[in-house]
Amino acid sequence: MPTAHNRIHVMHGVNLDQLGRRDPTHYGGMTFLQLEQAIDGYAHELGMDARFFQTNHEGEFVEELHRLSDLADALIVNAGAWSHYSRAIGEALQFAGVPAVEVHLSDVMAREPWRHVSVLAEACIATVSGKGVEGYRDAIVALRQDLRP
Repeated sequence: MPTAHNRIHVMHGVNLDQLGRRDPTHYGGMTFLQLEQAIDGYAHELGMDARFFQTNHEGEFVEELHRLSDLADALIVNAGAWSHYSRAIGEALQFAGVPAVEVHLSDVMAREPWRHVSVLAEACIATVSGKGVEGYRDAIVALRQDLRP
């Protein structure tokens, strides 16, 4: 049974549902379902309860952020390409009301220059990039530490 301050909402954005079809040199060979199963396993191992959301529609992503304070105590966000240019998502994240960690499967700093800027980072307590699925475990650890006094 979940206890106070252990609900983590994991939000995946545009094209993340296509893992397994995307370039494995950047994103690994996992499917999206396998990624969610791994994250869920990390969460349970660390005493957290994970809930998942994915959409390829920016407005739906923003609407989910608007509901976030009723759904979760903390957020892991991998907005995909939106991380680099969606000011609407960045603003919604700023007033979502929960601590957040931005995660990228690939090392965005080693990729195209447009990926080097995140419009979400200033609303997050940390960013994890380039660690593949293990980055989600790091994010859960950071959020657990932030949530517990």
